Formats: sequence, C-alpha cells, structure tokens
Amino acid sequence: MQEGTLIKIDHLGAKNCVTGSCHLMQIPGSRGRTVNIIVDCGKAQGKDPELPFDAFPVAPENIDYLFLTHAHIDHIGRVPDIIEAGFDGEIICTHGTKALLVPMLRDSLSFTQKSKREIRAIEQRIDEIAWGFEYGQVFFLKKGIQFKLGNAGHILGSCFVWFDISLESGKDDYRVLFSGDLGCTDTPILPDPDIPDACDLLIMESTYGDRNHESRNERVEVLKRCLTRALGDGGIVYIPAFSLGRTQELIYELDRIGMKVPVFIDSPLGLKITKIYARLDECWDREASALKARGDHPIDFKGLYAVERFGDHKKLLNMAGPAVVIAGSGMCTGGRIVDHFKQGLKDAKNDVFFVGYQAKGTPGRRIIEKKVPCKARIHNLSGYSAHADQAMLVKWVKSMPAPPKEIRLVHGESHARKALAAALGI
Repeated sequence: MQEGTLIKIDHLGAKNCVTGSCHLMQIPGSRGRTVNIIVDCGKAQGKDPELPFDAFPVAPENIDYLFLTHAHIDHIGRVPDIIEAGFDGEIICTHGTKALLVPMLRDSLSFTQKSKREIRAIEQRIDEIAWGFEYGQVFFLKKGIQFKLGNAGHILGSCFVWFDISLESGKDDYRVLFSGDLGCTDTPILPDPDIPDACDLLIMESTYGDRNHESRNERVEVLKRCLTRALGDGGIVYIPAFSLGRTQELIYELDRIGMKVPVFIDSPLGLKITKIYARLDECWDREASALKARGDHPIDFKGLYAVERFGDHKKLLNMAGPAVVIAGSGMCTGGRIVDHFKQGLKDAKNDVFFVGYQAKGTPGRRIIEKKVPCKARIHNLSGYSAHADQAMLVKWVKSMPAPPKEIRLVHGESHARKALAAALGI
C-alpha cells in the first residue's frame, strides 16, 4: 500500500528475479469499485518462479487493463493464459508492440498442445482487445486515471508507462512510473530512451544494475576481433539470439563489419520479426534511416541467408565452416540452436558467442558455467545486452525533472538490485 494513498501495488512476477514480469496496481474508485491494472504478463524462464492465476490478489476476470511494455516473451508470454483464465479487459501497448504481439505469441503457442484452430481463436481475441497508442501523448482511462507511454529504447515498440492518478481524497495526483525494460543508449536501429516525467513512485528494472557495458564502438571492435580469431580455423560461430531485437542488431553490425563468410539466420521467427522491423522504419533512429535513404539497407547485406524451411535447417546442420549461424532461442531453451549445439559443441574448431542475459537454470547459463560438456570455445559478449547498464540506469533516473519520492527495484538478481540501490543512494 502506498503511503498517504489507497493505491496498492503487488509484484506478481520478476520481483526478485529477471523473467516473468508482472505487476498489479489496484486503484480505489467511487462506491468501492477498484480499477485493476496489470503491467506485463510474462513467462518465467529457468528457475524463476511463476505465480498461478488462482493465487493472484485479483481474479483475471476482474482486471480492467493489461499494459504491455514490449513484446519479449518474459513480458507477454502469459497473455493467452490470462485470457483463457477469464481476462476480458483491454490490452494497451504501443503500435510497434501491437504489430509484434501476435507473431511472437504464435511462435510461443506453437510449442504447446493447442490445435491450430485454438491458436487462431486466441490470436483473434488478442487482436480484438489489444490497442496501439502513440508515444509521448497523454490518454485517459476511467476514474481520473491518465497514462503516457515513453520510448524505452529496448526493442522496437518498447515503452515505459507513466500513470497520473487523481485521488478522491483531494490531495495532489499520485504518479507511478513503470520502467519496463530500458535499452542502452546508442543502440543500433533504435532511438535512445526518452527522458521520463517526474513521479512519486518509480518501479524500475535492474537487470544489469551491477555492471557497465562496453561502448558501442568497443563492442563492434570486440565482435570483429572475436570473429576474426574464431573463423580463422574454418569453424562455425554459433550465436544464440533472441528473435526480437538481438537478431536485428547483429545483422546491422555484421553489415557494418563487412562479413567475408556466409551468415545464416536460422530462425523462422527471427526472419518474420526482421521483416516487421523493416516495415516499421518510422521507429528507427536517424542513423538507420540515413543508411536506408542512401541505398544501404541497415538489416540486409550480401552474404546474409535466410533459413526458413526445416529441410534447409537440416542441411545447415551438416555444413562445413567458416560461417556464422544466428539461431533462437536466446537462452537456448528451445528452437533451432538446440539442434546446432548437439553437434557443434563437440568440435573444438567452433565457437559460441553469447550476446544476451542467460537466466539461472537455462541451458545457456549452464554452458557459460561449464556445466555442459563442450569442446567449442565459449565467449560472453556482455556489450550486446539490450538492457541499460548501471551508469545508464542512474543517468535515466537523474534526468527526471525531480527525484522520485520512492524507487522500487525489480527485474534483477539480488546482487544487481543491491548494487543499483547503492548507486542510486536508496
């Protein structure tokens, strides 16, 4: 319960870990009618906990709005489940997230026991109740609640959500800001995160609250050096990458490097998302837009090959290097990267580049921790995180017109939350 208000916020997922983000805000209204708002409804990965819907403080049918900060599965993966559990309110997100929502969930649902007919019915229902909104504009809900979406710079369509809530007590409005996942500055294709409005309570992610990344120029040089060494013996470089965001960044930077060996995108979902990225060029930053304007498409180049059919995927498994293979899933929990690793990890000529966070208990984390038999060389290129580092997070908070009265750190492991809290002085 917020001090001085009757607003209640419960962290139902990613409170003390990274995946499975889900937060419930209950706002009392007139005649005892509470407005119930969920921010994100994601799947947990690895050993991160996932709260059953029947343990939620509010039954799904009594939730009025579901806000989605972006389309990664650890933020949207349980949307079909909460609909089936009775949620019949409105889904609110940006236009970019609305465009990505169904393709991302379709891929996730394909790994369930649901029939194609059931999946189509869920997709249709999501399309009926999901609404896309513009960045930077104030919109009105009910009971004196306003919201505004700011560009989070994490992936295409990502946002942070600012609420302005009129209190019936007659006191000043109460403002709550959910950061969602904040992106790095100077990220390929995407604009930097917007400057946030002032707030009373900030619910903030802390994934990399205990470290700082390399600069963009440094990470490109590191990638180039690592590729040169790794490909020198004729091996294959495997890059497990999230289909949404990381795959497109890698394509962009491999193009800038000027690859001399074939690069295969062995991810049907990654290819679909890349096409959506290409279509939504109004969401790009100035650099990517300028490249396209002069005829250099930022996420396409000679020597880049799309592996769509499963038959071509099977042929690729027996291909000799040198080559680069980008495949999902990003944490190696499924997808085509699993097939590549069955043979590829046994060969000392091969290399694996991890370019994203690996949650506890996931196969990717186990490989990094050397708990999986592996002859291939393992590299952890932390500079490719889509999450802001400690310095960026602190700078973002300090860019507010006034400091938040309260900050809650979520979406991070214990050491990351503690380090960021110390850096913020909270």
